[in-house]
Amino acid sequence: MSAASQSLLLYVEDEVLIQDLVESALQEAGFEVALALDGEAARDVLTERRENLRGLITDVNLPGGLDGWDVARQARELMNDLPVVYVSGGSPHEWTSKGVPNSIMIEKPFAPAQIVVAISTLINAAGPQS
Repeated sequence: MSAASQSLLLYVEDEVLIQDLVESALQEAGFEVALALDGEAARDVLTERRENLRGLITDVNLPGGLDGWDVARQARELMNDLPVVYVSGGSPHEWTSKGVPNSIMIEKPFAPAQIVVAISTLINAAGPQS
């Protein structure tokens, strides 16, 4: 069974064009995608759908009070081994100090396939969902 089989991902991105491209690539790879435009919406999805969530992909720079670093920390408080992929155009140097362990940072610009490979790799490394 592949990583994508029956896998729900939370994708947090405020730029709609990027969101559409990545969402399409993830869906083509077999993932189900829950979308959030900001950190607060992401927190709601984390709370409501955490039993089914297999991974988080988040932009670092988000509008509102919570950034991608905050979203990932909250996700890990709920699910301590949740795979996390960060995406950033301006904050990759902060990943070592602000990122959660066992995560991947992808810098903008990127190809949507890079996101698919990164999250699939982390999910496969995490093993079967318990």
